[in-house]
Amino acid sequence: MISQLFHAAVYDPLYNGVTFFVGVIPSHDIGLAIIALTIVVRIIIFPLSGRAIKAQMAMKKIAPEIELLKAKYKDKREEQGKAIFALYKERGVHPFSSIGLVLIQFPILIGLYWVFYAGGFPEVDPSLLYSFVHVPPSVNMEFLGVLDMSKRSVILAVLAAVTQFIYTRLSMGPRGQATAVEASLSSDMARSFDLQARYVLPAIIGVIAYTIPSAAPLYWVTSNIFMIIQEYASGRRFDQKI
Repeated sequence: MISQLFHAAVYDPLYNGVTFFVGVIPSHDIGLAIIALTIVVRIIIFPLSGRAIKAQMAMKKIAPEIELLKAKYKDKREEQGKAIFALYKERGVHPFSSIGLVLIQFPILIGLYWVFYAGGFPEVDPSLLYSFVHVPPSVNMEFLGVLDMSKRSVILAVLAAVTQFIYTRLSMGPRGQATAVEASLSSDMARSFDLQARYVLPAIIGVIAYTIPSAAPLYWVTSNIFMIIQEYASGRRFDQKI
């Protein structure tokens, strides 16, 4: 049941999406096809990511008020939590709106991993294609004639870690400026959260990216670049102190 659902909702759409773009791209470059597919996915979930960015910016605005509530209820943790979430509700802030965005990404990464791990390319299985998707005349597995998408790539692994670091920096702001979520935690937990999100998570992503076929890291890098541009366009700046 779970396997059938995964195929119907994740694997088959990704397989057909990559196959479609391989067919329409003149060079039949599967790397370019993945980039095109990533852009389409990002456009589809653009409203969700836009709401997440607005929520993050709203959370930054109320962070000073969160600090005041922490000081007011420093010895009453339960009342502190209630007061903080009451403030969220009053200001219409959804502090965990970005979680849904993250949850959407992982099935796509897993799907791309299985598409290439299971040997879905360069041979195309016509039985998996939708009626409007045709078998491409050829499949070029080398992205720009350099990186084999079915193999590991240290270059893409490094890019995945770097772009994740940049995106995290933009979304969280400079160090020492607590977000509302961090402000609602104890100081030790907040520092741990900040350290792990800024430095540990990008490192973990880089390590994982090096252990899987290049197709998934390429998706992650393209997605991160898209989100960095979106964050920057929303008013974030790179000259903030890390």
